Amino acid sequence: MPQIAQILETYASQFFWMLLVFGILYFVIGRGMVSKIDANVEARDRKIADDLAAAEKARAEADGLVAGGSDALNAARGEAQAKAAAAKAKGAKDAEARLAKADAEISAKLAAAEADLAKARAKAMAGIENVASEAAVDIVAKVSGAKVSAAQAASAVKAVLS
Repeated sequence: MPQIAQILETYASQFFWMLLVFGILYFVIGRGMVSKIDANVEARDRKIADDLAAAEKARAEADGLVAGGSDALNAARGEAQAKAAAAKAKGAKDAEARLAKADAEISAKLAAAEADLAKARAKAMAGIENVASEAAVDIVAKVSGAKVSAAQAASAVKAVLS
């Protein structure tokens, strides 16, 4: 067929150059560059896998540290609570001892004050008895004209006040 023979004559050189160019591109890109790109991709994948493994290992270590830290924190919290309870008990005991000491001091002062009050009362009663006996002597002398001794008046006043 002359049409097909014409196509082959017209485009044969173009097919030749196209095959030559694509062949060169195939060998340059396909054989030369693809292997380097594959090597880079494999290296990148290996690096990502190594990084993920390192991250997983670090996370496991961090989890271990957190677990250990929480155990240490719980132990420290328990120790602190025990010390606080001991300090509270010691403070209560000290306060109780100070309160007992203060009570003893107050009781001693109260006893001394009561003793002083009793002495003052006795002294006042003695003074009242003396004044009353002197008044009794004077009253008896003025009312009846009789003379009463101070001892008789004192015993009479004492008998009335008792």
